[in-house]
Amino acid sequence: MLKRSLKKCVDWSLINKNDYLNAMSISSVDGTFIKLLVKDALTDKIYDHEIFMKGIDYSYYYEEP
Repeated sequence: MLKRSLKKCVDWSLINKNDYLNAMSISSVDGTFIKLLVKDALTDKIYDHEIFMKGIDYSYYYEEP
């Protein structure tokens, strides 16, 4: 959706794990913080393979206890 409409993607390496988890926990009540985290991590490198692969790595990293 971001790639198609904004020509942007998220560089997840720019988002701190604890900040992300805290933002996710309150996002059902207030989405301001999660929106800010994602907005600040947007990049126009939508075809960059490294950004894509880092996104996958970070998704696993965020799930670790």
